[in-house]
Amino acid sequence: MTPIPLAEELLLLAYDDQTGKATGSRIGLDLGMAAAVLIDLALANRVAYAADGYLKVVDATPLGDPVADAVLQKVAADEPHTPAQWLQRLRHRLRTRVLEDLCDRGVVRDVDETQLGVIHVHRYPTTDPAYEAEIRQRLAAALVGNTLPDERTAALATLLVAARMEPALKLPADEAERAHERLEEIASNAGFVGDVSLEDSIVRPSVALVVATLGRAIQAALGTPKPSL
Repeated sequence: MTPIPLAEELLLLAYDDQTGKATGSRIGLDLGMAAAVLIDLALANRVAYAADGYLKVVDATPLGDPVADAVLQKVAADEPHTPAQWLQRLRHRLRTRVLEDLCDRGVVRDVDETQLGVIHVHRYPTTDPAYEAEIRQRLAAALVGNTLPDERTAALATLLVAARMEPALKLPADEAERAHERLEEIASNAGFVGDVSLEDSIVRPSVALVVATLGRAIQAALGTPKPSL
């Protein structure tokens, strides 16, 4: 199956297949999706984290994905910004754009429920479950199996932790503890799993740096989690 953008993967995990409603923190998802687009650009060697603390374009060649290319053009044309600043600048209306693309491809459908004649409530139930099934299988293999995650999966795991979306995994109770430990391990090392050395890592150092800085920016924006009652 052809990989889909990380922002789409994160969104599909966050939305309930049947009700078509988002679960978890809405701001967390929006920040995570903004980070996901930037990470996809880093994976394609288009942006990098510079020594001065800014995200910068190193190759302005379009990828062929409308959302990613629009962000690439914006980063290239705008003045330099930190990862945290870019998350705030990019998160607005990004979810709407990604949902529109998923609807156009028949992955989800737009159910418009008008309330009180004027208030429009949109739901996005899944119509093609194959994409989300592949995402969950890939995550399960990395989190509860013995498979080392590839760069994209390591980045996705880091975003799930940073955006507080771990409940979206919906893993069985007997696998949840193991998955939590692996998620924390992957996220804390930005994809450098276990004792794998920097040179032998499955994640390129340049990509890991972008993932790590964006993950920390999301966590800082969300603040300290409230304690469970």
